[in-house]
Amino acid sequence: MTSLEWVCMPRSYEVCKNHLPAIFVQEHPLKRELATPMQDSKSKPLSLALEGTDPLTQFARQQELELSDSKISNEYELKTKRRERDRIEPEDNTLQWSSRRLGILNRFNTNEKLSLSTSFLVSSSSSSEGIGENIKAQTVVADKVKYRLEQLDHFDDCSMRHMMDLTQQEYIQRFEQLKQELIQSWHSDQRVKALKIAIQCAKMLAYTTVLQFYPSQYVLITDILDAFGKLVYDRLRAKCNGGIGISAASLEREREAARDTCQNWFYKIASIRELLPRLYLEMAIFRCYEFLPTEKRNYTKLLQRLTRQLRGIADPLVSIYARCYLVRVGVPVTPDRTFIKENFADLFIIYPQIFRYVSRFNLHPEIITATSYLQLYAPAIDYMLLCLVHKTDLHAQEIVQECKKLKNNGAIFMSILNSLKPEFIAANALDFIEVINNCETQGVSKSQLLRSLGSCVSSCAPLQEQRALFLKAAFETINKLTDPNEYINCVETWAVFVAQYFTIHEVNRLLGELNGRMCLGKAYEKHYAQLQLILSKIMQNYGNIELLLIQPNFLPYVDLFHNESVRVEVCKTILNYYKQNSEEHSSDPVVNNALMYLGKILNDSVNALTVEDERRQISQLINVFIHKVHFGHDLEQQLSFYVEARGNFGNLDAVYVKLVHAACKLAKRSRSKSTGFVKACIAYCFITIPSISSVQQQMDLYLLCGQLALHYLCLGQADACFEAALDLVNDLPAAIVDLDGKPRSLERYLVSYLCNMLATLIVVPDSPEQGVLYFLRLLLDVVGRRNFNANSTAPSIIYLNALDMLYAQSLERFPYHIDGVVSNDALYGHDPKFINEINHLCCQVVDSILMQLKSLGLAQQQRSQSEISLDLFLRIVRYADLEKETIFQLALNLWFLANKNHTQLDVKTIPQTLRNVEYVYKLIKDSSPQRANVLAKLLLRMRNN
Repeated sequence: MTSLEWVCMPRSYEVCKNHLPAIFVQEHPLKRELATPMQDSKSKPLSLALEGTDPLTQFARQQELELSDSKISNEYELKTKRRERDRIEPEDNTLQWSSRRLGILNRFNTNEKLSLSTSFLVSSSSSSEGIGENIKAQTVVADKVKYRLEQLDHFDDCSMRHMMDLTQQEYIQRFEQLKQELIQSWHSDQRVKALKIAIQCAKMLAYTTVLQFYPSQYVLITDILDAFGKLVYDRLRAKCNGGIGISAASLEREREAARDTCQNWFYKIASIRELLPRLYLEMAIFRCYEFLPTEKRNYTKLLQRLTRQLRGIADPLVSIYARCYLVRVGVPVTPDRTFIKENFADLFIIYPQIFRYVSRFNLHPEIITATSYLQLYAPAIDYMLLCLVHKTDLHAQEIVQECKKLKNNGAIFMSILNSLKPEFIAANALDFIEVINNCETQGVSKSQLLRSLGSCVSSCAPLQEQRALFLKAAFETINKLTDPNEYINCVETWAVFVAQYFTIHEVNRLLGELNGRMCLGKAYEKHYAQLQLILSKIMQNYGNIELLLIQPNFLPYVDLFHNESVRVEVCKTILNYYKQNSEEHSSDPVVNNALMYLGKILNDSVNALTVEDERRQISQLINVFIHKVHFGHDLEQQLSFYVEARGNFGNLDAVYVKLVHAACKLAKRSRSKSTGFVKACIAYCFITIPSISSVQQQMDLYLLCGQLALHYLCLGQADACFEAALDLVNDLPAAIVDLDGKPRSLERYLVSYLCNMLATLIVVPDSPEQGVLYFLRLLLDVVGRRNFNANSTAPSIIYLNALDMLYAQSLERFPYHIDGVVSNDALYGHDPKFINEINHLCCQVVDSILMQLKSLGLAQQQRSQSEISLDLFLRIVRYADLEKETIFQLALNLWFLANKNHTQLDVKTIPQTLRNVEYVYKLIKDSSPQRANVLAKLLLRMRNN
């Protein structure tokens, strides 16, 4: 240790703040300015002419700008009109079959092997070889006609090839190949082949070997028929339109030829011997009737004729889907719904025949169950019924009345509930619930009907005066369901209706009934998903989460989830919904206790294996709950709540941090309270902080609580917090792992933290029991005992800030104070013994800095060594008595050391330091001439160097 004679010099100048002048501006100073060219007709006319700004060019440019502006304006108007039109008249896709086909393909599938009979496809490799040999393109018209007639005459089943044991995916691929083959044949002028492909596909609609796949089979085959019908229609349309520049006479001849071609197509199809392909092919090209004369284009009679012809199909499943296809092709061409109503009349006639099949399948359930068989009819009946009642309720009441007369009418009623408007069902809700309660249909359970009815009334409720009676009638049947699976599925649908349109008492009663039914035989273990979904629907549709939480049956419902992972998810769902939809503050003790119970479940689920993201998510939910609890002016109750929360959430550090901050805020609110309450809050924080595992967070909270205690004149508590914070410094790890897995050094944090501590310690008065500047000595001791890297500048920075703090302690009046706190400037009154103690500590700090400079030199850290040297040099110039020879020589040595390695520094550093010393000289030149002379001597030596 060198024999320094450090003496802190009193400040002999006033610290002036240089305020920047305020200037009023019209625009934001950071706004980007756009340069605009200045046009001056009197200056440089030749250069302007050469730049193309002559009057003609300006006129042309102006026209271009006007045209572009008008174009942009027109495009904008068109887009605006189109947007308004789309908003006023949205496109109606309700009757689009394309929106239903994917759902049918996904719903009706099978694992059984399928078979396919066709004369056109054997495999993907042979499809392009053998067919090309059988059908050749003819160039002579007479040969072409003759060849096509021969093709039709020899069309029989002798050339059929049967592919067996196809999987569902292979079956779908074969049909896709058939569709592509049909399109390719058409475009290669092989229209007879295309017709034969369509006929063979239509014949396959009679095959019901694999019943559960039939709706998907229907979708695949009708896609091919639709493609065939579109090809025929497009060809006839092209013929009717003629070519560009064609004369009127030629156009009339073309249209006459198109009519003849259209009639030929219908004649060809009429010559097909089998009923099913003949009907399907005529329906596929039904749109082509528009090319025939008016007297042959009565769509209503044509559709009625096809409806009567469909009566010849024996299998009810095949018949229903054929009628569905007729409705599909008939709806776009005529608004008349008479033919659909007639199809429904035929459906009601053949409906009893369906249940003969149902009885047969009940005897042989290995083929298909009755429920599955009736579901096969649903897509066709739903679509037909939707087309009948679309945008009108004229036929809805009639269909419902006809359905009531049927025996085993459950399947039809299911389609009615799925297709009719919810408004109509809500208006007749009591009639529907009466029909459902009396319905006994094989294959259609009451639970299925009730689920559909519940979905309808959830979107549109019955009349206010009918709701209670309607709900009572519905739950009389629901509560009689003995199968827990059927019961829970019904309640899942009806929970939305109850939560939306009834009071909290009905919701609580529903939860109670669920608790009772699901506890029987531990049925809840198999229905966690449905129970969780019911709870989510109730919370989403009822809205008032606080009112739900205080219901007697709410927490018992949560207790149904015995599986820990599901239970945790349910609690997270409730707290997350509370976070988004609750009031800003909550003071209801029942609500708080319920949320405390849910939060404790989440806290208890956290263990050593819990991932950090899960901890963060749970902590955030609990912190939101803690933040919203507010008891107004009852601060003691608020603190009691924090004490209870500390006992319940011991596994979550983030929650403890939140509680400490909340207690500090509570102390800030106690302006009218006594100091005792503030001490209680600080004591709560002091007890809570050690339970946090992160040393870094503990240090931050101790410093915060110490500053709060100092603000409220609780000096004993402040000393305890500061001492606890400093005792943790050596426990702070050198680095922590970030979220991305990379280590992050805590050295910069420690420097910042201790500098903050030093700034606080300036106003902390010394305790008579601990001696002069106890906390500063403790801090310097802690820094001296901590292991830093050899090339680290952290200790030097801390020591330099300690010099700043010591110099502030040497002043007669400190730069800042806390109201009511008697700091050391008033406590010691600038006593010489106190100043001597400060000077002694300054010598120790300077010795420590010199030791650090030596270590940096040995570590070849010249840049850091020079920067620290300059920082210490400036502090000696400002704080110390340069008349002392040792201090003067130390300042020179530091300057020489920095200059020695000036190449390692910024080029502006040395000149800037010199200017700083000159500035100090100017400040003290008049007020302290003797000190100014010594400083002038130092400046001379600095310049010479």
